[in-house]
Amino acid sequence: MKPSLSPLLLILSLTLALSACTPQRPSEPPAELIEIRMPVGYIPNVQFAPLYVAMEKGYFRDAGIELTLDYSFETDAVALVGANTLQFAVVSGEQVPLGRAQGLPIVYVTAWYQKYPVGITVLADSGITRPEDLSGKRIGTPVLFGASYVGLRALLDAAGLREADVTLDTIGYNQVEALIAKTEDAAVTYIANEPVQLAARGYDAFTISTADYIELVSNGLITNETTLKENPELVRKMVAALLHGMQDALNNPDEAFEISTKYVENLDQQADIQKQVMLASMELWKAERLGYSDPQAWQNMQDLLLKIGFLQAPLDDLDAAYSNDYLPEASR
Repeated sequence: MKPSLSPLLLILSLTLALSACTPQRPSEPPAELIEIRMPVGYIPNVQFAPLYVAMEKGYFRDAGIELTLDYSFETDAVALVGANTLQFAVVSGEQVPLGRAQGLPIVYVTAWYQKYPVGITVLADSGITRPEDLSGKRIGTPVLFGASYVGLRALLDAAGLREADVTLDTIGYNQVEALIAKTEDAAVTYIANEPVQLAARGYDAFTISTADYIELVSNGLITNETTLKENPELVRKMVAALLHGMQDALNNPDEAFEISTKYVENLDQQADIQKQVMLASMELWKAERLGYSDPQAWQNMQDLLLKIGFLQAPLDDLDAAYSNDYLPEASR
């Protein structure tokens, strides 16, 4: 005679038998990540800390995005995004109306920098303290296009000066050396970079900031009309991840810098200077509403581009060049 099972063993046996007969639900396959290659227009740099923070903390991956940064200078980001070859890029604000004037359906969906990052830097003993003082002076500028040139022309315009009222030299990105050697009276700089470099070398410098005289659209995230129409949720997720990284960086600069060392080669070897660059950059990002694009800044930018001859006629659809509709609700 077989020994009888105890009540506990009987229940266990029945449970196992039932589970063996019950079809098992297959595990959910992991969602595929959307691969995004995004040009940022510059070499790996601590100024991209919000992107590095968002990538390191998985904010893009949580949004279903596998983000790769494209640092190539040769990448024509505006043309590629306009053609929908790429869906996103980080560009300077003046590129958007210029691109749309050429028929490229690009749209600016996040203001990264709230203040235009360009200024004119002089040594403190130059006697130059305002744009009017630049009359008759020799000014070095990296290039005669892009954000540097637009910022320069904005300051000259604020002083009622024409380009012919100054001597303009194209010096590449050698502003610090030109000022120290006094081959230039002034230099067009990015106010979070060269002034910091000068201070680190022990030079007392003063910067006339474009943003103190006029509000212009600055660096931000663009996409295109096709992506906005076909995949608006992707745009919202991209914007939210970027702004999440930006807010984290602003809240915890030390952490943001430490994360950036993983993405920028040899960053820790110039930690003191580079952290000052990052902190100075952060002052340009800050806003009551991160990511917000001011309509007046767009009008100012168009007016300036018309005045300096970069635009031949006003855009018929300036309002279509930008949107605040894709910002997270929390930032509204």
